[in-house]
Amino acid sequence: MARIIFFEHDGTKHEVEAANGTSVMEAAVNNMVPGIDADCGGACACATCHVYIDEAWMEKTSTKQSMEESMLDFASDMKSNSRLSCQIIVDELMDGLVVRLPKSQG
Repeated sequence: MARIIFFEHDGTKHEVEAANGTSVMEAAVNNMVPGIDADCGGACACATCHVYIDEAWMEKTSTKQSMEESMLDFASDMKSNSRLSCQIIVDELMDGLVVRLPKSQG
């Protein structure tokens, strides 16, 4: 299990517990964190689970694959730390992961 800290665009904080092997998107959806639509259900076929990973955590999340890079082109307000939360698989090293949500989803 890992604790993930989500911040909505207005600063509202949500701390959730996520099981190892689940995605950051699943953790948000299962805990009703607002701001992650997850329209494709985690198939990396949309950008509605777009998040910003806190810079201190970038190395602890997996590397973006080409499919994720392509889908991020559809995200609103993409930044260098933009990720699709469906592509980040939780493990014990992510305990305390800080994730920020964009103002709107693409």
